[in-house]
Amino acid sequence: MAETYTVPFFINGEEVRTSRTFDVTSPATQKVVHKCSSATDTEVQAAVKAAAQAFKTWRKSHPNQRRDLFHKAAEILEKRKEELGQYVMDETGAPRQWADFNIQVAKDLLMDVAGRCNTLEGSFPVVNDPESGALVLQEPYGVILAVAPWNAPYILGIRSILYPIAAGNTAIFKATELCPRTMWGLCSVFHEAGLPKGVLNMLVHEPANAPAITSSLISNPQIKKVNFTGSTAVGRIIGRLAGENLKPVLLELGGKASAIVWEDAELDNAATQCALGAFLNSGQICMSTERILVHKSVRAEFEKKLVRAVENIFGPPTPAPVLINSLAVAKNKKLLEDALSKGAKLLYGNPDAQEETTTRMRPVIVSGITTDMDIYKTESFGPTVAVYEIETEEEALRIANDTEYGLTSAVFTEDLRRGLRMAKEIETGAVHINSMTVHDEATLPHGGAKESGYGRFNTNRGLAEWVKSKTVTFKF
Repeated sequence: MAETYTVPFFINGEEVRTSRTFDVTSPATQKVVHKCSSATDTEVQAAVKAAAQAFKTWRKSHPNQRRDLFHKAAEILEKRKEELGQYVMDETGAPRQWADFNIQVAKDLLMDVAGRCNTLEGSFPVVNDPESGALVLQEPYGVILAVAPWNAPYILGIRSILYPIAAGNTAIFKATELCPRTMWGLCSVFHEAGLPKGVLNMLVHEPANAPAITSSLISNPQIKKVNFTGSTAVGRIIGRLAGENLKPVLLELGGKASAIVWEDAELDNAATQCALGAFLNSGQICMSTERILVHKSVRAEFEKKLVRAVENIFGPPTPAPVLINSLAVAKNKKLLEDALSKGAKLLYGNPDAQEETTTRMRPVIVSGITTDMDIYKTESFGPTVAVYEIETEEEALRIANDTEYGLTSAVFTEDLRRGLRMAKEIETGAVHINSMTVHDEATLPHGGAKESGYGRFNTNRGLAEWVKSKTVTFKF
């Protein structure tokens, strides 16, 4: 009966199904797994109205109330792990390990934010007039628009709504059409935990309606701030619309992460971490390692260890990894074809291999990349990584920073002073010394530099993104 199920919205705490629907297809089987309701402006306006009404009371809710609700949501998330994990697997083709990891990190975020609900505070500054006083209050914005993608849906989805709600805002969650039941599952956890009606509203629409609905939401005067996680191309559109409507926005966008392997690196660890960083979730992570810069003196040995690590972790009999659609596979194959035609060398894999479906592709490693190859600057967002030879720190930093992106990076060295020195010079939001580029946890601020976006999720900084200051002066 899965094919007859229709994923609903959440509007004012109630499930809403529309007569207009679209099919949701599994990239693993290429079969329709269910249908999903498709929002029109009617549902958009209803969701905004519900969120605006709910804000009047939710903004006054006690932090302890929010804390207790998040604790309960974490318990429910754990209890429903098998069900929620299956949604991710069905809709994105992700393996169980990736689904479980998503749920665990989402739970960690809930628990961490629960403990931070009481940390937002104002101040009582000294003013010039001794007979006057002043308060600086921290107040929630109002209704927040949150947009999250499919590739790590529970992690990216929960952080897009959790921090605004924890700060006293209400939210419109514009979920991706690629895994709507996964996003519905996330919202249902909050409602099962007792979140009041209208605090969290969820909408989904078919791709053709994206420009109209996104523009309608951002331009709505009730929407006070926006957060978006996704591609840099779409982030530019979101940023432009927000700017035109003078709305603040938090953006976490694409990446072209470099991992620098120095001559004194512990090569077995570096090879394993680079393999994981490049090919976890089929390379479909904004923090995925796309460039490995290896010192000339250890390059040959490292390449052998990297190939061995990839073969051990991702090679047969493990099935060929699933990408979100055949277009993602075609993009990676096109990048590789261009590079190989211009002189790049194939170190591992077969970009011409025909897998079980057109949505599958095994890892590929190439070397000999030059600046005229498309793969030098284009984010592959797939199971493709390139190895570069470097000899000096200056050369490594030049290549690592020669990209429009700046989300994350890694340095492998046994000399912590060198690692910290290079970390200061790499233009990314995070640098991980002796571990992979893929790293996101509740206790560390997360976000990018340059065209990987601005603003931060996680920690108190992530919570502070969702309050604005108000100055109040008074006479004694």
